[in-house]
Amino acid sequence: MSDEKPSLLEFPCEFPIKMMGRDSAEFQTTARRIVEQHAGPVSDEAIRTSPSRNGRFISITITIDAESQAQLDAIYIDLSAHDDVLVAL
Repeated sequence: MSDEKPSLLEFPCEFPIKMMGRDSAEFQTTARRIVEQHAGPVSDEAIRTSPSRNGRFISITITIDAESQAQLDAIYIDLSAHDDVLVAL
């Protein structure tokens, strides 16, 4: 019996990872670094940002070529554990 959890996704696949934090260069660098630790280098074209209405927060969406559910789980665990990341979706 496999320990791997079943997934609704078929891997490999393109997968958008969205996170929100305070609008700062540090947050954007941290978000990219965490994702790249698990997914390898990410091109600038794979990153979309959107500021909040008041400009204090920013959402970052990084689309990766996901290889497995375990990879995605590891990314979300690391994002959620970081103080600069307020929400990871």
